[in-house]
Amino acid sequence: MAVVLLVDDDLRLSQMLKGYLEKEGFGVLLAGNGQEMWQQLQTGSVDVIVLDWMLPGGKDGISLIRELRAKKAPPVLMLSARGEDEDRIMGLENGVDDYLAKPFNARELLARLRALLRRQGREEPSPQLQFGPFRLDMSLRRLYLNDQEQEINPAEMELLLVFAQRPRRILSRDTLLQILGGEEEGRFDRSIDVRVTRLRKIIEENPRQPRYLLTERGVGYRFEPGQADS
Repeated sequence: MAVVLLVDDDLRLSQMLKGYLEKEGFGVLLAGNGQEMWQQLQTGSVDVIVLDWMLPGGKDGISLIRELRAKKAPPVLMLSARGEDEDRIMGLENGVDDYLAKPFNARELLARLRALLRRQGREEPSPQLQFGPFRLDMSLRRLYLNDQEQEINPAEMELLLVFAQRPRRILSRDTLLQILGGEEEGRFDRSIDVRVTRLRKIIEENPRQPRYLLTERGVGYRFEPGQADS
């Protein structure tokens, strides 16, 4: 999958974008300043950088983009609350590949990232997950059984994507509610149990198939895409 490095000291925004981009099939790394950015770039492959203009630590986004361009770094999308034309021009003149003013729509950010990856020839095929006879297309949000598309409503698909992106991890009901964006905030957390039951009817309907969603008693659930142990 394509990897995005988010460089922003706004932790709440970074976590929100991380969750959103991961649901869209991206790998996401986080950095809160220039030093952390360089550390992340040294530890693994990064396909595109989302860089905030205003950063702590003595170096702003413009200073960092100049350093990045000297090192032939990945393409950079600059984020900034400074929306004036002169600021956009300054960013582009210093090597920014694209510019997005805050506040912005996450879907627009996603579209711009995909466009940057296409320009660089780095966009990869839609991520797929195979488990048993099922195949999940995580970008298109489609589930196939022996290559036949299955009917699944958006709520159960969102839950399946959460599990698919975190295989073999025990997820509590509270964690699942938080990852799903708080859309059920204020409801009894057993609503997650209802969604799990509905999802199980789709992917575990045949008794000869292994169980993929395992209950961890008193804790939550675990998705096992391989052979389930119980």
